[in-house]
Amino acid sequence: MNFSGMVEFRPKLWSAMRHYNKKKLQADLVAGIVVGIVALPLAIAFGIASGVSPTIGLITAIIGGFMVSAFGGNSVQIGGPTGAFIVIVYGIIARFGLEGLAVATFMAGLILVLMGLFKLGTVIKFIPYPIVVGFTAGIALTILTTQVNDFFGLGLTNLPGDFVTKWGIYFRNFGRTDLPTVLVALASLAIIIVTPRISKRLPGALLAIIIITAAVYLLKTFVDPSMGVATIGDRFGGMSTDLPDVHGFALTMDNINLLLPSAFTIAVLGAIESLLSATVADGVTGSHTSTNTELIGQGMANIVVPFFGGIPVTGAIARTMTNITNGGRTPVAGVIHALVLLLIYIFLMPLINYVPMACLAAVLVVVSYNMSGWRTIVGLLKAPKSDISIMLVTFLLTVVFDLTIAIEIGLLLAVVLFLRRVMENTEIKVYSEQLDVAEGTDLDSTHHEVLDVLPGVSVYEIDGPFFFGVATKFDEMMRSTLVDKPKVRIIRMRKVPFIDSTALHNLEILIKSSQSEGIHIVLSGVKPNVRETLMHAGIDRLIGAGHICPHISVAVEMANSIVRQGE
Repeated sequence: MNFSGMVEFRPKLWSAMRHYNKKKLQADLVAGIVVGIVALPLAIAFGIASGVSPTIGLITAIIGGFMVSAFGGNSVQIGGPTGAFIVIVYGIIARFGLEGLAVATFMAGLILVLMGLFKLGTVIKFIPYPIVVGFTAGIALTILTTQVNDFFGLGLTNLPGDFVTKWGIYFRNFGRTDLPTVLVALASLAIIIVTPRISKRLPGALLAIIIITAAVYLLKTFVDPSMGVATIGDRFGGMSTDLPDVHGFALTMDNINLLLPSAFTIAVLGAIESLLSATVADGVTGSHTSTNTELIGQGMANIVVPFFGGIPVTGAIARTMTNITNGGRTPVAGVIHALVLLLIYIFLMPLINYVPMACLAAVLVVVSYNMSGWRTIVGLLKAPKSDISIMLVTFLLTVVFDLTIAIEIGLLLAVVLFLRRVMENTEIKVYSEQLDVAEGTDLDSTHHEVLDVLPGVSVYEIDGPFFFGVATKFDEMMRSTLVDKPKVRIIRMRKVPFIDSTALHNLEILIKSSQSEGIHIVLSGVKPNVRETLMHAGIDRLIGAGHICPHISVAVEMANSIVRQGE
């Protein structure tokens, strides 16, 4: 199915099925089973860390994972809950409850679909790298902070959400550390770290959960029944294997206004992470992601999961790479991964009650370490100071405040610094007496043509975009370079790729004020798209169509003629 024209929606699953065969099915089956097993502990851990039950984490992985594979624009993308959402989800639940989370996730899904429909998939990729690094590192540190209580067995309840206060409470209560809990966490950590060195195909997190859960169960049963290592069952009680019912939520204008910033953050974060994962996957497999279809697929998943109590969904880099390394090459592998999780949910859910919370804390400690990207941060310290500033500000805002503020201010800083760089690189040159026509081009010096500019003619050249910041700069330069009032002002625009409304307004004022003083304005070398903008704004009628010249030689000849006639 292909919606052409205005809408770009071509799910990879639909095109993959045209040439599907037994060999591809065998490869996808193996990859899907492996990814499903790897995704199990992560779905549980992310669900708990986000402030919901492990059941919700699994439901999100099942429904979201299926929809991302069925409707996404990447052949190997695996969707589900990820560590990046832990901070924002936890904060939304703390402030607005589970219904608020459902509303925010639903709206985020709509925003993602709109991004895809308006073909913003490519634009999302251009979000500055320092912002991505900054808030990813901030999320990693925040995830680590949320796991201290379970890792050390402090037994604290009703912990505050803010970073500084939480660490203050931790430091005051480290004396309550439970030694068996710490040993369980450290043993889990060791298994997760050592397993990849033995075999990269073995899921370290799952092995740690199986081995440590069995060990703790045996110790509690046969050695010390009073052993204080808390399990998922202790925290959440017995979990049902019944499939969740579909339920609605109140979507009122008050809720929309209140939760729109959070929904925007979820959407932007989901778009960035899914397209980053897709880009990495394309580099490995040589395939090509339909970015706008991917955004629509991600949006559809986030529209549906709230009706089952789920949390936000996006593409997961670790699970996607696991899919690739195990032979998955079509979205069928992602569908199989969701079915594997569904079977585990139906038949093995009671066993999850015995998993120690300290073991899951160890899993998330490793996740936060991998997310931190400290090597990337060290590398960025060699970048320009402006990039370092954006990264540090985004990091600190993510940690100290929340991800919504961090992304908004980070993007604002990036835009401001970008505009400053454009203004710095946009030159405005002034010529008099003689003008080298080919200056600034690659022509050989023997081909240069020098034009004589008569006294009374001033030539200004704008080299770069003519927008609101440069318009003010141009106006100030014209005022500062005026010694004797000229009779003709030539504005050379051969290197102006576009012009905005502020520059048009300033140009209109310049033309009118010059005409009131008897000064002619001549425009030279105007590009077709800029000329169209000028004509639409009526500039051609204001100065006369003949005063918009195709080349500087024509403009100088006209200006010299005007000066001679005046004399």
